[in-house]
Amino acid sequence: MLTPEQVLASQKATVETLFGLTSKAFEGVEKLVELNLTASKAALAEAAGTAQTALTVKDAQELLALQASLFQPLAEKTAAYSRHLYDIAAGTGAEFGKTFEAQATDAQKKFLAVVDNAAKNAPAGSETAVAVFKSAVAAGNNALESVQKAVKQATEVAEANFNAVANTAVNASKATAKAKR
Repeated sequence: MLTPEQVLASQKATVETLFGLTSKAFEGVEKLVELNLTASKAALAEAAGTAQTALTVKDAQELLALQASLFQPLAEKTAAYSRHLYDIAAGTGAEFGKTFEAQATDAQKKFLAVVDNAAKNAPAGSETAVAVFKSAVAAGNNALESVQKAVKQATEVAEANFNAVANTAVNASKATAKAKR
């Protein structure tokens, strides 16, 4: 049986976790807003510069050269923006993951303590049932750890693939820009 103090402590820990996660979510939103503001300011400044340059163009050949010169930096900036966006999302997701792992580990320890307590107070002759139950709990824990490892590996593969695609896009834009010159 849980005492009122244990229930209160559990509720307090849950509220603290909730506020911690909310704080992490807001940090992620703040980073996203900051990234978007920075990108918007840079885009506005570049648009003004490009407009000024376009007004000085004397013929169609210069206009085509100007257009070609804008393509590569745009692709690189888009890739950089995507990387920053991914980093913000991945960082926030990682913080949530750490919290959930900690909560799962804590709940697992508490559950095992209840199982151990029940095993100590089990009637004589129930040792086999208790051993089977403990074995099932251990198998469940192993399965959970395997899933967590698989999720981490999948995340690492997804991040590597994202970086590869972004690098390929930037390299392709560089090659296209060189071919147009």
